[in-house]
Amino acid sequence: MSKNLVVVESPAKAKTLSQFLGEGYTVKASLGHVRDLPQKELGVDVDNDFSPKYVVPSGKKKVLREIKQGAAGVSAVYLATDPDREGEAISWHIAQAANLEKLPLKRVVFHEITREAIQEAFRHPRTIDPKLVNAQQARRILDRLVGYQISPLLWKRVRPGLSAGRVQTVALRLIVERALEISNFVPVEYWSLDAELTRKEAKSAAFKAGLVGFLGGSRIELRNEEQSLQLKDELDKARYSVYALREKRSSRQPAPPFITSTLQQEAWRKLKFSAKLTMAVAQQLYEGLSLGEEGSVGLITYMRTDSTRVSPSAISEVRSFVEKTYGPSFLPATPRRFSARVKGAQEAHEAIRPTSVWREPAKIQRYLTTEQFKLYNLIWLRMVSSQMAAAQVDTRTAEIEARSPAGAKYLFRAASSTIAFPGFLSLYQEGRDDGDEENGKAALPELVKGDELRLVRLLPEQHFTQPPPYYSEATLVKALEELGIGRPSTYAPILSLIQDRGYVERRNGKLGPTELGVIVSNLLSEHFPDLFDVGFTARMEQKLDQIASGELEWVPMLHDFYHPFRDTIARASSAIPKISQPTDEICELCKKPMVIKWGRRGKFLSCSGFPECKNARPIKVTLGVACPRCGGELVERRSKKGRLFYGCGKYPECNFASWDKPLPEPCPQCKGLLVLSRGGIVKCTQCEHVDRSGA
Repeated sequence: MSKNLVVVESPAKAKTLSQFLGEGYTVKASLGHVRDLPQKELGVDVDNDFSPKYVVPSGKKKVLREIKQGAAGVSAVYLATDPDREGEAISWHIAQAANLEKLPLKRVVFHEITREAIQEAFRHPRTIDPKLVNAQQARRILDRLVGYQISPLLWKRVRPGLSAGRVQTVALRLIVERALEISNFVPVEYWSLDAELTRKEAKSAAFKAGLVGFLGGSRIELRNEEQSLQLKDELDKARYSVYALREKRSSRQPAPPFITSTLQQEAWRKLKFSAKLTMAVAQQLYEGLSLGEEGSVGLITYMRTDSTRVSPSAISEVRSFVEKTYGPSFLPATPRRFSARVKGAQEAHEAIRPTSVWREPAKIQRYLTTEQFKLYNLIWLRMVSSQMAAAQVDTRTAEIEARSPAGAKYLFRAASSTIAFPGFLSLYQEGRDDGDEENGKAALPELVKGDELRLVRLLPEQHFTQPPPYYSEATLVKALEELGIGRPSTYAPILSLIQDRGYVERRNGKLGPTELGVIVSNLLSEHFPDLFDVGFTARMEQKLDQIASGELEWVPMLHDFYHPFRDTIARASSAIPKISQPTDEICELCKKPMVIKWGRRGKFLSCSGFPECKNARPIKVTLGVACPRCGGELVERRSKKGRLFYGCGKYPECNFASWDKPLPEPCPQCKGLLVLSRGGIVKCTQCEHVDRSGA
């Protein structure tokens, strides 16, 4: 009997499957997509129901030839690509490009690469789902129509090589609008007034209570120093006593196991992994790693998912682990199940979890790289904690009466929280983003209602309202998910693309728009207000979901989109101005004014008489930092791909360069050059000094 051919995307996945399937199967890797729309033309026949023109890249012809050869004489071909729309489309493209349609074709889908999951999938194959394929085709064609017809407008009006992706531009717009909001923010002054108090009758630790307002009445808002000090003078003479005490026990529930977006958020918060790095490492964990005598095995379930569902068998395994390791008190009475938080979540998928909770991170650490271990440990902790008992938190609140000599009654309030039972917190606690409130409050001493208190001092403090923080990778992914922009497979590419294009830069771990990013975002938002609107983009995602579910046909959807879009393109082609910025400089060759333009390597000065006069020169942005090699001045530069780096202004005589930003302060250990990495870490280029406080 002939062998069966199995086709997957990657060699690592092929190696793991070969180990499970045995000699009756030959496994080959397609190395991702085997065909796509052509790079140098639109590749979509808009007059023929958007018929795509697919081509096989030269690098994939050998791969397809090997797949065809492997399919000769086999009993069946199993297409085992990833369990999502893109994976479905890859299987379809392989079948089409390798001429496999006349063979027995079987589509197998699994969400974890373990022996049991693989054997189960091969026992229940299905056919390729045309609805999923069409949803992916529609996304690809939609993105091509937008990118290939708007990007050339940017080439003509701003500079060559720019791109205007359908979803990436909306993400850029969010970043630009947040930066504008921060820039326009006007701080408002306000004051707080705390009382530091102790019990009168016994020695006890002092505690702080904050002014709320009038007892039984309205709140007091302190707007300035004069008002605050005037009230302080009155309260300095007040009598303080315990007016009321409240105690409350509350339950704190664990976070659900990871989906793609929450994994990317938490990996940034706790590990400072970019979304791109997180997904690359997760892919390695999913496809399989060699664990010594156990062989190659997938360590986590599929990492592109928007479902928090977990299989009953996995829940049962985790509960057994928790009971054995931590004891019955750490196990909830019933299994904990989480409902989907993401609209349109595919509940056939599972959350991201370990394929076996018994593979404890410490036990397999020696087989993993540092990055693999850190991410696996994070996923393992999150999954185990999600099935542990809730934490029990006791909160004590004291309301303090302050009675002034004039008889006015003021209310101060103090509270403290203590962990009565740690539950899941003994294992894992979710990270926080900038702007999230701190958990936990300072402990209160033992108090009794009616206790007289002694005022130690009053502490008026000035504050100012704060603008919203810049997006980090974590908070941007969270915003994209909440707004319905993109899907699990697109978050990391979106973040990478807007940074690789030079539209966005990471500064101390925050995402800020470059000058070029602001120009591109404003230009596209002005001339394509509907297309790059958050609501419109979210509605397009919903339509793609409807195509995948069979509720909507993909060709009519593209017709509905394209005809208004074509009219907008026609209007914008003549309306978008050439972007340049006038200067006071005069061209030394033709005496016309010089203007600032944008090129692949940043801003430069160009003669306004171009193309008749081709006088141009770069604009050097100096850093005020000396070159550590020659003593020259370090300046901003751009690579051939437009990426910002820092180099010596005396180039090519001196070729010193750094991707990390040089700092004016010398190293405290060796007086060498300090640089600030994009992750917010300060390090010396000449010794081992590292400062992670800004990360």
